[in-house]
Amino acid sequence: MDTSSHPFHALFEQLGLASDADGIARFIATHAPLPGAVALPDAPFWSPAQAGFLREALLQDSDWAELTDQLSQALRSA
Repeated sequence: MDTSSHPFHALFEQLGLASDADGIARFIATHAPLPGAVALPDAPFWSPAQAGFLREALLQDSDWAELTDQLSQALRSA
């Protein structure tokens, strides 16, 4: 397992999304607030591949899990 830590924008790159500061802010503004009852990978705006990546990151507690949690928090608190 890769144990390196990644910057927040790298998660957006991994998901195939705009990863600059404006792109990240736009994504969060567009998709927030995410209801507390909806798990991040189950949000309707993900493609199947994106949802699978997020689900796997969380289930395997991979090095992407912390950033996935940060994204979840950002979408819920915006």
